[in-house]
Amino acid sequence: MTDSFDGPPLTPPPERASFPDGLRFAFGTLTVLPARITRWDRPAARTGMACAPLAGLVVGVLAAVPGVLLLVLGGGPLLAAAVTVAVPAALTRGLHLDGLADTADGLGSAKPADEALRIMKQSDIGPFGVVTLVIAMLVQVAALSDVYADSWIRGALAAVVAAVTARLAMTLACREGVPAARPGGLGAAVAGVVPRAVAAAIAVLVVAAAAAAALPMGLPAAGRQAAAVLVALLAAQLLLRRCVRRFDGVTGDVFGALAEVAATTALIVLALG
Repeated sequence: MTDSFDGPPLTPPPERASFPDGLRFAFGTLTVLPARITRWDRPAARTGMACAPLAGLVVGVLAAVPGVLLLVLGGGPLLAAAVTVAVPAALTRGLHLDGLADTADGLGSAKPADEALRIMKQSDIGPFGVVTLVIAMLVQVAALSDVYADSWIRGALAAVVAAVTARLAMTLACREGVPAARPGGLGAAVAGVVPRAVAAAIAVLVVAAAAAAALPMGLPAAGRQAAAVLVALLAAQLLLRRCVRRFDGVTGDVFGALAEVAATTALIVLALG
């Protein structure tokens, strides 16, 4: 598989980007939703990746709606979970799953960094990528099915939290100090653009919002939602550290892998208890 996150070279950056420019960057880069990117420069990337959880919120809501409708119409939790998991894949053209598979092939190749990056750029998918994709999709559907079986409200919230957390993992991976593995592509466009304080503040806000959304169901539910976000971010951070050490930086594929790992981990935590 190729690094489908590659984009045009960055233009010389003006001093700052407006919030609408950042939103267009986030939605135009991370989803297939109609959002014409008006600026492709570092300031727009900075605002856009800070807005990434908002793109996740929209994706999560769009994923939860058909799942809940299927349950209302008499479908089972397994069917609802499968459709819910399929929606984010469709809304990203499968790019995050593609990134997960490519990253798995790169990490599993045991080759030097430059050769591993070359493997990740190839159009085919290796055995590590196939196995990783199958396991990730099975776990996501199984975990979300368990949550839907308990309550459609919990299932819908889980879909939204997983999607938001997936994009939040990207925001944190764009913080200052995280290098790009190669000069081209989305990795080079967004690596190190988000100030550390901004990334931390967004993470705190998302954790608080996740807990608040579940508070009407009780303190244990609110705590579980907050824990799901935190554990998912920890899993993504561990993968990020491994990729930076292995590839000498991040690529678009790595961002996709971080999103899928965070979403999967969040769903696992929400399925417990």
